[in-house]
Amino acid sequence: MGGPSATGGTGGGGVGVPGGETSQTLDRGLRLLHLVADAPGGLTVTEAANRLGIGRAAVYRLVTPLAGHGMLRRDADGRLRLGAGVLHLARRAQPLLAEGALPALRRLAEQAGATAHLTVVEGGEGVALAVVEPSWTSFHVAYRTGARHPLERGAAGQAILAGRSGKGGPVSTVGELQPGAYGVAAPVLGVPGLEASVGVVALAPLDADAVGAQVLAAATAIAAALR
Repeated sequence: MGGPSATGGTGGGGVGVPGGETSQTLDRGLRLLHLVADAPGGLTVTEAANRLGIGRAAVYRLVTPLAGHGMLRRDADGRLRLGAGVLHLARRAQPLLAEGALPALRRLAEQAGATAHLTVVEGGEGVALAVVEPSWTSFHVAYRTGARHPLERGAAGQAILAGRSGKGGPVSTVGELQPGAYGVAAPVLGVPGLEASVGVVALAPLDADAVGAQVLAAATAIAAALR
């Protein structure tokens, strides 16, 4: 486990509107994916039908093409779960997320004089997706892209957990991932399907008020860029 080191609604489509039935089917399929993603233990077809407000037969018609593309699967108990195809799409999307976040991360790193990072949730852990180091400091933290850590440890993970509770303020920690490292992070809110935080990590104490405001501004800018 690596770490820092020193150096939505329904859109149905109405009757008689061209493409309306196709649009409604697509909408239901996407809603089904979201429902299954939000159910850690999976969903039965009956549960999915009740939550979507449609019949079981309609759910089966949605499941068949989604399973064919690897987006859904049925386990040994017949419960619907996400398929490996979703992971493939997520990996393809990660470079786009990093690219969209880089301008705000560069600005944050220069303002704070500290290493800036975008952290996303993957497999129940926080993963550093993009990292930018300041250009003008003599010393700064080297934080490896791809470093993983529990969400309960470090400012980045704790900010994501705070975001789940609807709290958008900055979170500060000291020495939780690396002895002597100081971190400030805030959740990236308002981007459908994304759990992430943006923050900085430094070798010296950070001004919680000043750096917290800079981190919040970066989180807002990244959310706007990724919507």
